[in-house]
Amino acid sequence: MKKLLFLFLITSFSISAQQVDLSYYLPEDVTYNSVIPTPKSVIGHEVGEWHVTHDKLVEYMKALAAASDRISIEDRGRTFEGRPLLLLTITSPKNHQNLEAIRAKHIEATNNSSVNVSNAPIVVYQGFSIHGNEPSGANAGLAAAYYLAAAQGNKIDELLNNTVILFDPSLNPDGLQRFAYWANTNKAQNINPDPNDREYREVWPGGRTNHYWFDMNRDWLPVQLPESRARIASFHKWLPNILTDHHEMGTNSSFFFQPGIPSRTNPLTPQMNQDLTKEIATYHAKAFDKIGSMYYSEESFDDFYYGKGSTFPDINGSIGILFEQASSRGHAQESDNGILTFPFTIRNQFTATLSTLEAAKNMRVKILQYQQDFYKNSRNSGENKAIVFGDEKDAAKSFHLAEVLKRHQIKIHEVKADFSSNGKEFKKGYSYVVPMNQKNQRLVKAMFDVRKTFKDSLFYDVSAWTFNHSFGVDYAENVSLSKAGKEITDLKMQSGNVNFKSDYGYLMPWNEYYTPKALNAILEKGLRVKVSMKNFKNGGISYDYGTIFIPVQNQKLNATDMFSFLQEVANESNLNLNAVNTGLNDGIDLGSNNFRAVKQPKIAMLVGNGITSYDAGEMWHLLDTRFNMKVTKLDMSYLNRVDLSRYNVLIVPNSYSMDKSKVEKFKTWIRNGGTLIGYKNATRWLNSNKFISLDFKKRKNDTIENVSFENKSLKSGAQVIGGAIFEANIDRSHPINFGYKNDKIAMFRNTTLFINPDKKSYNNPIQYTSNPLLSGYISKENAKLIKNTVPFKVQRMGSGRVIVFTDNTNFRAFWYGTNKLFMNAIFFGDKM
Repeated sequence: MKKLLFLFLITSFSISAQQVDLSYYLPEDVTYNSVIPTPKSVIGHEVGEWHVTHDKLVEYMKALAAASDRISIEDRGRTFEGRPLLLLTITSPKNHQNLEAIRAKHIEATNNSSVNVSNAPIVVYQGFSIHGNEPSGANAGLAAAYYLAAAQGNKIDELLNNTVILFDPSLNPDGLQRFAYWANTNKAQNINPDPNDREYREVWPGGRTNHYWFDMNRDWLPVQLPESRARIASFHKWLPNILTDHHEMGTNSSFFFQPGIPSRTNPLTPQMNQDLTKEIATYHAKAFDKIGSMYYSEESFDDFYYGKGSTFPDINGSIGILFEQASSRGHAQESDNGILTFPFTIRNQFTATLSTLEAAKNMRVKILQYQQDFYKNSRNSGENKAIVFGDEKDAAKSFHLAEVLKRHQIKIHEVKADFSSNGKEFKKGYSYVVPMNQKNQRLVKAMFDVRKTFKDSLFYDVSAWTFNHSFGVDYAENVSLSKAGKEITDLKMQSGNVNFKSDYGYLMPWNEYYTPKALNAILEKGLRVKVSMKNFKNGGISYDYGTIFIPVQNQKLNATDMFSFLQEVANESNLNLNAVNTGLNDGIDLGSNNFRAVKQPKIAMLVGNGITSYDAGEMWHLLDTRFNMKVTKLDMSYLNRVDLSRYNVLIVPNSYSMDKSKVEKFKTWIRNGGTLIGYKNATRWLNSNKFISLDFKKRKNDTIENVSFENKSLKSGAQVIGGAIFEANIDRSHPINFGYKNDKIAMFRNTTLFINPDKKSYNNPIQYTSNPLLSGYISKENAKLIKNTVPFKVQRMGSGRVIVFTDNTNFRAFWYGTNKLFMNAIFFGDKM
């Protein structure tokens, strides 16, 4: 009967079969407890009739937990928009009575190889719809949670007695809510599967991302977002054996389950992980064969970047599994396989949810033993050495990297005493030691991994994320454990301070990460501020380019009030301000013209159609959440009606479609003193419309030989820089580099935009070295092109400036090392 219904669903153009009931999803080999509420009885509609909104999803999960002794529920925090981050723990009532002891023994087995795991339950984390506009997962969660709570019989009892299920009904509440609103408000009574219908063309930025437009399926390793921090805490609390990640893909596809392409597995992942994944896949195949759904495996996706839900578990002794369902993107849509209905997509996700649990139950001892062996081998292979990282002039940046390690339950120590290694100074309070003879040393290796050779040249995501480069800290390996001080159990950021009250002025070195936050607060207060264009000494202390000077006299605050205010700013920004008693310096004096007045930035940023939401969101998040700076988001749809004179900084994130109607408007604004900052493909638009003159280096159209039609996409794909790290020389006297202490910087790039340097060396303040690859993949052709090119250019236009970056300085919120380039462009662009 169900197969007949399936055929009807995918061939009927009337779509009247959209009105399915719960029986469409549920297995028929069990009975169901009538006391357990069905989804419809709580949320008011059948599963798949409408797209469930997050508030209704929460309501139902709470109702289940109240009605079933198989389910407990916890609220682990809030999203940026205030939605709860729920986790259900589903297991037998008997296991619930002894849940903490089960968890403790499960963790102990990863610490002690003598623990007998043969009678222990297996732990499975099931997470749904981390991309909000891939909603079949979260909607399938309604049916799956009901099944696990209501099903009765020996089959379900055996499953729940042998399994602890950590059930995450929505990995992205804000995105799910946004997309459900779109799909539901555009639904007609007579469902129209025409792909051109508005229902299937959601507006910018779409529901894929969270509040700040981040792709959260890239944040499992960096853990910069509240949703990630909640689930990572749950992961490490339990160390699940299997983690499933339910996604959607193009409408014309079918259903994918892992393994992915074998040659694209990270070398740090054990082969046994892939072998077990392949064995689990046989359970998925059997389940999909039973309902007649098409599927495939080992032909797409990869297991390389450990920041995704399907790969992060692989470096933690677990098995991560990606599911990708063809998406209806609404309630029903035409596809190459017939009419694809929303209920059909939900049923496939539901089927994969249950087939995973079946595999977990049947392979329980084998998978538990694999995890135990993983950590045994990890402990035994750990070296009696350590790594150390830090920045002697930036405690906050170093702290935030240490914070990531602590979130992953990696042991870190303070530096016992200041020391040097490889020409770098590692200062106590500014640096951290990470012993490599610890349980999670494989994860540490993954975080700091440097890899330049690969089996495959195609990547679904980035090929490098090396954390010492991304955070911009000094780093050394194979350091003696004698350098380690006491273990840090309560990690805290250094407190800020102003050393004394001055009647002359205060100096704020620009090296610390949160100096832009402090400077913005000072300017918002209406105080006059100047920036040093040269190095100098005052009171025996050396100050670098970019030091901020706040004079006391002729200000709106008197000396006492200014001291109190600056003390508050220093505390909130976790940095030190130095009071001075004299303007007489060794070098330029404080009254010198080499101190330039700094204006308060009034920032606008382009958003909307034609702008890449990821890039825009990263900039918005940085300015809003870290530096407390206001940014006006100007949508492209009404930009021509906006008076730009309200702003002195205009940010143009990566853009894929910009018309020429804005050219003269922008040019007039720049000539009148505005600073325009363009990123990535915006540089091409700015160059072609004569905002700036750039000399792009182009790759020759080489003859391609011995490449078959089948492999032509592999050849072209190999020329993509999906995300790698490159070394550049910097001129620290240039305002774009204020605050950096080293003469080299690690730049992240995922474009093939190569700009030739200017003939005048001082116009190339950031320039790639002749052999710049630090970590990641780049083709031989592109490796030749990138040599000695420049990722940054600035040119005058009238009284204003046009500044361009070929790549994103704020990548995924964890590229702390180049955030200051962006902030320097904002604060000091008019000094360049």
